[in-house]
Amino acid sequence: MALPRPRPGILDIEAYVPGASAAPGASEIFKMSSNESALGASEKAIAAYGDVAGSLFLYPDGGSTALRAKIGEVHNIDPARVVCGAGSDEILQLLTNAYVGEGDNIVQSKHGFLVYAIAAQSCGATARFAAEENLTTNVDALLAEVDERTRVVFIANPNNPTGTYITEDELRRLREELREDVLLVIDSAYAEFVEEPDYIAGEALVEEFDNVVMTRTFSKIYGLAAVRLGWGYCPEAIADVLNRIRGPFNITMAAQAAGIAALDDQAFIQRNRDHNREERNFLEQQLGGMGLSFVRSYGNFVLVKFPDQNGRRAADIHTYLKENGVIVREMGSYQLSEYLRISIGTKAGNRKLIDLLSEKFDCEK
Repeated sequence: MALPRPRPGILDIEAYVPGASAAPGASEIFKMSSNESALGASEKAIAAYGDVAGSLFLYPDGGSTALRAKIGEVHNIDPARVVCGAGSDEILQLLTNAYVGEGDNIVQSKHGFLVYAIAAQSCGATARFAAEENLTTNVDALLAEVDERTRVVFIANPNNPTGTYITEDELRRLREELREDVLLVIDSAYAEFVEEPDYIAGEALVEEFDNVVMTRTFSKIYGLAAVRLGWGYCPEAIADVLNRIRGPFNITMAAQAAGIAALDDQAFIQRNRDHNREERNFLEQQLGGMGLSFVRSYGNFVLVKFPDQNGRRAADIHTYLKENGVIVREMGSYQLSEYLRISIGTKAGNRKLIDLLSEKFDCEK
């Protein structure tokens, strides 16, 4: 019997595997595997989410009008050029579906976010991976991978899972040396955590050039991962394209309400940013004191390298931590099998992590 068959290449895609969330047998669990908000969500956002419960029978505003207006107000950008998605992942998928086709390719850094390559493969395209320098995006290497079939260059800045970033000057150089017909997508999911003066999220480049899109998310510092909410800031022509192909009601009423309230609670965002800075510094100091190598991070996570020693390898430590209620992220899918990515958690979670690692690496607690 003949069955429906997917397009060639679809079954070759390795599905994205999110961070684990369960630790069977542990009495208390600290999930530090998915770069979620350490402080949860704003109480104002939680209240706004609950307030729409009586309207579940209604369709949401298909244009996310009030949400886009609030995004424009907070970020000082044109709301007409904002396109909202079910997480920034949807915006990344829409961009790829719109601009990449069979036989084309996209370019990303070697250890860049896996969703870019998956999106390309789903369109019958391939991903070209540019070498990094000290686990940091290398602009020259990215440009060298661009050929006549390249349609999109993706850059996560800061990058997930490495936590590194490139400066405004380097980001601008990437755009200026890129062909006009190649789309540059700047994934700024962790922008709110970066406090360096030479960093930009990308809004200015979107307004200056016709082939730059910046994506953002509410899943990280805003703590709204469960409602799936993100957005892209685009040139007018690209916003028009995305609005033609996105679902007509792709953002739920609850997500829109929670997003608006979260944007209104910038005091919560500052508390989350302060917590992240202080606790990230604490973790990096403690990890360094144990002799563990880590990549200096500008996000809400730290990429830690473990030695090639029995009982101390990354896989061993991952299992050991999980058995004791601390869940972190393995990095084999990113070709970084000797590393673990550790999200910045609550103070209690961070200290439990350090206590457990101290027992393995012979350090005073």
